[in-house]
Amino acid sequence: MTGSEVPLASPTFRLVYVPGVIPGKWVRIWNERLPDIPLTLTAVEAADAADTLRAGGADAGFVRLPVDRTDLSAIPLYTETTVVLVPKDHLVAAVEEVSAEDLADDIVLHPLDDTLDWEGRRRPGRPANERPATTVDAVELVAAGVGLLVVPQSLARLHHRKDLTYRPVSDAPESRVALSWPEERTTDLVEEFIGIVRGRTVNSSRGRRPAPAQEQPAAKPKPKPKRAVGRSTGKNPRGGGSGGSGGAKSGRRGKPGRRS
Repeated sequence: MTGSEVPLASPTFRLVYVPGVIPGKWVRIWNERLPDIPLTLTAVEAADAADTLRAGGADAGFVRLPVDRTDLSAIPLYTETTVVLVPKDHLVAAVEEVSAEDLADDIVLHPLDDTLDWEGRRRPGRPANERPATTVDAVELVAAGVGLLVVPQSLARLHHRKDLTYRPVSDAPESRVALSWPEERTTDLVEEFIGIVRGRTVNSSRGRRPAPAQEQPAAKPKPKPKRAVGRSTGKNPRGGGSGGSGGAKSGRRGKPGRRS
């Protein structure tokens, strides 16, 4: 290599994910199938995920729907249950499930980074005087007894505290998690990761490209079949008498003489 040549960088796959999503199982499969291509994993806020993908900051990412699909592709993966986060001594903690109407008398916090799509729906409860900046801030306010918080169940688990619990909200909007990537940059590595997320096996026709076939050794010539040896019948193959071990004559018979 001459001094003017720049070595090519090894390929990497950059993946982002939003709070509440646990991408560990997909990352583990990637590392098993493509150990020569490192995967970098970066957490981003839900509101920043789409812009990070558009700006080329990642090859793909786990996002919360909806996203603008004008320039982003998305494959919905699963839907989360929506829950209300409450102090353990709250009345809601005594039941298994609530509706939005059950929260009508409570202050329900609505953080600025809320991931639920409330369009066309009325938010439950009474609004607080000021919206918390983040979900983390809202959790602290719930623990302080200021209000309640309605979030996807994974976020309630992520911000678990011993003094808080949560219950499903039957008629709240659900949060959908999707794999998304820039439509104009659907690379081979993106296709590989899509196959992993969709559960394709390593031998799938749309999975990882098969390795080139190795040259097979030349086949050995088949051995010639041996002549079958028949069982002895005790007869001379030339028409002679039987050959025994008791000294019986087995020589040729003479030609019959002519009659005079």
